[in-house]
Amino acid sequence: MIARICWTAFAALVGLAGATEASAQPVLPPPYSGSYQPQGVDEIGWWREMDEEESVLAQSDLVLRDEALNGYVRKVLCETVGQDRCNSVRIYIVRAPFFNASMTANGTMRVFTGLLLRVRNEAELGMVLGHEFGHFENRHILGQFKARRSGSDVLAWAAVLGSLAPSYDVVRTYRNLEFSIYGNLYRYGRDHEREADRLAIAYLNTSALRPQAASQMWESLMAEAEASARSRGLKKPKFDAIAFAASHPPDAERAGYLAELARADAASRDDGAVRYRAAIAPWLGMLLDDQIKLNDFGASEYLIDALAQGGWTAQLWHARGELYRMRGSPRDLVNAAQFYAQAVALDPALAEAHRGLGLSLLKTGQPGAGQTALRRYLELKPDASDARMMRMMIPEGLQP
Repeated sequence: MIARICWTAFAALVGLAGATEASAQPVLPPPYSGSYQPQGVDEIGWWREMDEEESVLAQSDLVLRDEALNGYVRKVLCETVGQDRCNSVRIYIVRAPFFNASMTANGTMRVFTGLLLRVRNEAELGMVLGHEFGHFENRHILGQFKARRSGSDVLAWAAVLGSLAPSYDVVRTYRNLEFSIYGNLYRYGRDHEREADRLAIAYLNTSALRPQAASQMWESLMAEAEASARSRGLKKPKFDAIAFAASHPPDAERAGYLAELARADAASRDDGAVRYRAAIAPWLGMLLDDQIKLNDFGASEYLIDALAQGGWTAQLWHARGELYRMRGSPRDLVNAAQFYAQAVALDPALAEAHRGLGLSLLKTGQPGAGQTALRRYLELKPDASDARMMRMMIPEGLQP
């Protein structure tokens, strides 16, 4: 009896997941029908929980409230998905140095600052924002909520029924059911990710931005992951493999079908790279600093080098110096001093570069030059939070 009940429930879940698989053909975005309104006690209660979470998020110190930055990100979303869709979303930029964004069923979109560091133009940003909106428009979050609830209900009842006739066969059947339900839920989520990708590329296809950037973004992310693994002495990641509990399709698969679904006649469109660099410029120092503090040398160096494709700036030389100085081997400190010197040469008023140069020179046995650099740092930034500590490294006669 338990086996028949379990496998009947499993078959129902399989049918639910199969119904979500997206067509392999490119499609245009459907007419927007507006925000979904919760139905029933469970959905209304869940919406209230999300509203309460949003109220907490809105007061969080991690949220960047800069009007210009928030306005720019919203502008990219609106230009990607259209104004009617855009009005349904409330965007929060969260200071977290990871490539991520998320969407809730009540219209709350979280954009992590690590995403802003990694995307290179408006088209790539639009792809991610459109992907998250695709989840919202197709009610994926609600669907996953219902699927998880149904799956947990099936397992709970199966456990009760199994306890009435405990035997090895019953336990084995329950374990098989548990494995199947969880596996199907993971596959259900991956299908939603594919569907959201296809909807996002459809948004880009009908926008003024270059849709080919979507595939190139995943190529860049795979290159970053390779650089990270290489610096740690790990094997090259398998970008075409799917783990049992994977929540997303493999990166190589996503890059492949996004390239196929991009309109060929849109390849000459502007991707908004110049506008994007200008909008992110005031925040680039913070973004790089947060990334370097992750202690992922390979990924950080890859990102700095990628940003320098358009030319090395004092800010990028300083970030590279910080990266090497924080790793801290004797050879790294010598390199760091050279990078800081490059930054100072381009921008003599960049106080933090003088600080890094001074600390690197002191650690490589050059106290005179190091103290001179620290003195210059204090002249440029006398009210620095670490000014007292820096003065302790300079002889009294040399202090500014």
